[in-house]
Amino acid sequence: MIDLVATFIFFFAVIDPIGTVPVFIASTQRYDAHTKRKVAFLATIVAATILIFFAVAGELLLNAMGIPLPAFQVAGGIVLFLFALSMIFGESKPEEELKMVEAHHETAIFPLAVPAIASPGAMLACVLLTENARFDFFEQVLTVLMMLAVLIVNLFLMLASSSVHKLIGNAGASVISRVMGLILSSVAVSNTLAGITTYFEL
Repeated sequence: MIDLVATFIFFFAVIDPIGTVPVFIASTQRYDAHTKRKVAFLATIVAATILIFFAVAGELLLNAMGIPLPAFQVAGGIVLFLFALSMIFGESKPEEELKMVEAHHETAIFPLAVPAIASPGAMLACVLLTENARFDFFEQVLTVLMMLAVLIVNLFLMLASSSVHKLIGNAGASVISRVMGLILSSVAVSNTLAGITTYFEL
């Protein structure tokens, strides 16, 4: 039987709901409250779909393509690092696109659903924690439920971010976004180095 608390904490760390808040604020600062709610729900649904897919078929897909898990971890770390750089040095999408309310569905998918919520680390976690050789079907279902519980927490934090935004303002959101980008870049480098180490130990 898996440890539900440990699984929840692990997913909380890799999905990082708290770290998603500044990304959400920076990406939706020009939208009205109604559009922000739509973006939050759409991002959560898309992220949940992606992570469930990796939990169900991620291992089979990687094995079918002959991709070892450490290689996936390295690639994920590189993608996460590039996104972190965009948080540090500027917007990840052109300024004019962020001003367009009609493009809110694009913002929900990128950068929110991927890679802020369904990050490479979260995808990798779904694959590792539902590994067929280690966990039976019931344990895999419990793992997916813990992942969904973290996504619900993440959704509530995004919905409450408007209040946070009013408190800290655009300047505060910019500072938080860049600080989180720096932290995220460190996590990305750590994931990449861990993947490289594991790959050469195989």
